[in-house]
Amino acid sequence: MDKISVLIADDHPVVRQGLHSFLQLQDDIDIVGEAADGLEAVEKVAELLPDVVLMDLVMPKVDGIAAIRRITALSPSTRVLVLTSFSDDDKVFSAIKAGALGYLMKDSSPADLAEAIRAVYRGEPSLDPAIAKKLMDQLSKGEEVIAEEDLTIREKEVLRLIARGNSNKEIAASLQISEKTVKNHVTNILHKLHLSDRTQAALYAVRRRMAGDDSE
Repeated sequence: MDKISVLIADDHPVVRQGLHSFLQLQDDIDIVGEAADGLEAVEKVAELLPDVVLMDLVMPKVDGIAAIRRITALSPSTRVLVLTSFSDDDKVFSAIKAGALGYLMKDSSPADLAEAIRAVYRGEPSLDPAIAKKLMDQLSKGEEVIAEEDLTIREKEVLRLIARGNSNKEIAASLQISEKTVKNHVTNILHKLHLSDRTQAALYAVRRRMAGDDSE
């Protein structure tokens, strides 16, 4: 069985040690490295290309938000799961916009953390319940979100695949269309649903249980 390769990025050695000790006990998770600051996290991603980065937000040299941006640009296949003590709106929204696929609080249970890593690895957004509510409230605040029924059949297919974490290239291969066509569909989806990026589109689909639904 292939294991999920995980890089732990946190500036507190005790936190890193505790996470490493617990996660290494999981049969399907392998800790391949650790980083004590954001810059080291980016460098380790370039070297190790892990499946998942467990990312703290407040770190020296390069903060977590900036590190997430660099990591998602450097290694699009690497998923980022934020693990932090901060639930401030600005940090939450900045992390998601930077490319984080998950956002978990440090007081979450070890079991929830392991499941969040597995979910993010599968390309599924994984959010602390309180964080998920913040995002959903933000999406609906002051604007009317058009129902997915207003999307075309093809756009709904693309949206489901976005929610599963598929890249444009993967979506194109799955639907047997060009990447340019996929990009056009993504643009139309965001416009119709009044969303600003793919992460919001994925959250929208997950909220409406579209990610696992292959029927029309």
